[in-house]
Amino acid sequence: MPNTFGLNRTLGGAVGAIALVATLSSGLVLTAFNQVHDATEARRQVTLVLRDLDAFRAAMLNQETGLRGYLLTGRETSLEPYRAGRPALDQTIDRLAARIGASAVPSPLLNDAVTAARTWQVDIGEAAIRMAADPTTRATAVKIEADGSGKRLFDTLRDKLAAIEALEEKERVRQNMLLAAAERNAWLVLWGSALFTLLICLGIGVAIHRLIVRPLGAVTRFAERVGSGDLTDRVAMQRHDELGRLGRTLNGMVAGLADLAQTNRTATSDLNAAAAEISASAQEQAASVEEQFAAVQETAATMDEITQTGTQISKRAGDVIATAQNTAQTSRQGLRAVADTARAMEAIREQAEAVAGNIVAVSEKTQAIGDIITTVNDIAERTHLLALNAAIEAAAAGESGRSFAVVASEMKLLADQAKAATGQVRTILGEIQRGINTSVMLTEEAVKRAAAGKARSDTTQRTIEEITAKVEESVQTFQQIVASTNQQQLGIEQVMGALQNIRQASQQTAAGTREVEAASTNLTELAQALMKLTERYQLVGEAIPA
Repeated sequence: MPNTFGLNRTLGGAVGAIALVATLSSGLVLTAFNQVHDATEARRQVTLVLRDLDAFRAAMLNQETGLRGYLLTGRETSLEPYRAGRPALDQTIDRLAARIGASAVPSPLLNDAVTAARTWQVDIGEAAIRMAADPTTRATAVKIEADGSGKRLFDTLRDKLAAIEALEEKERVRQNMLLAAAERNAWLVLWGSALFTLLICLGIGVAIHRLIVRPLGAVTRFAERVGSGDLTDRVAMQRHDELGRLGRTLNGMVAGLADLAQTNRTATSDLNAAAAEISASAQEQAASVEEQFAAVQETAATMDEITQTGTQISKRAGDVIATAQNTAQTSRQGLRAVADTARAMEAIREQAEAVAGNIVAVSEKTQAIGDIITTVNDIAERTHLLALNAAIEAAAAGESGRSFAVVASEMKLLADQAKAATGQVRTILGEIQRGINTSVMLTEEAVKRAAAGKARSDTTQRTIEEITAKVEESVQTFQQIVASTNQQQLGIEQVMGALQNIRQASQQTAAGTREVEAASTNLTELAQALMKLTERYQLVGEAIPA
């Protein structure tokens, strides 16, 4: 396996050096910033201790103020500062003990201050409040607060707190100095690391330029000369890395291109000559095929005209046959219609005769109804006469005949109504009789006209039968003409199909000849292009063109 680790080793070493410098720089910067953080945190603790010392003093001062206010006024509300100061003092003492811890100097001072504060609360504050609650011992309570022992405890407390504050101020100054030194160290490490990294990068850049960029520039210039057509040069690079392999590969490629260009020149010359011969032969064959195709075209055009004429004749004959068949069909339909008309006329005549008979029967029945009406009219007159007699008898009977008079009146009314109705019925029967007489006359006229119409339809039927027979003879004659024309058309179509085959063969031959001619032209152009392409490469032993 060839050695391919030269550039990998170079680039890997450069990246490794940069990574190592970045790691060391990051470690130093992190250490410096940790120092800054520690100094900042220590200074913050000192600030919190000083704040708690002030809170210690404020809590004791609130208790003292509340106690004095209570002793002066005697009101319970005056003890609120005292009572609020006790839990605040307890919380402050807890925070200070947690922050100072077991330090050698501040811890005893804090213990002394706490002892003084607790002593004041028990011996002064609680005792004075307890005695002040009793009026008999109130003066003693005032003396306890004013005899000076409370002031001494407060002075001890203030001295101890001031001593602790002085120690914390010294610690804050020291932490400020450490913080400033840590910040200076952090900036020095940061800038030093950046400068050192920049120097390493510059060195790596110079090395990469000498080992990679410069040889790549030489290979690029060689490739540009090969691209311009110069195959006489070679890459001079005695190396055992990837760039050396690239140079040897390019030299082998250029040698192969030179051999290929030489071979292409010889083959292109032979191809050019063969293409010229094929082109000349194709042109001669194309001229012969064109003459043959022109003759076939003329013959095909003539046969096409004959075919079109025969088609038109056949089409027109078919149209005449269709028209004649339609005429015959229409005649047959006319015969059927005339026959139907004759039958309808006969049926109308028979129905008219039947209607006339029915009308006569109805007329006879109307006469019978007239007799019945006469009888009903007589009955109505007799009923009227009976009602009149009954009314007279009822009037003669007096009160006992009153109901009989009502019945007689109703009978008279019914008789009058029946008489009036018979008169109306007699009038209606008269109108019906006149209508029946008119219908009888019309029916007789219709029977006569139906008989005349049947005679005319018989004459029309005979005429249409004669026309139909002549039309069918004409159809048979035209069918014979069409059959002859169709046989002639089939023969012409066979000849036309043969001509079409000849024409297609001629077209295919002409197209093939043109394709051969185009292919020979393309071969000639390809040979010339290959010749130009091979001529642009300068081979070994040839003079370089100016």
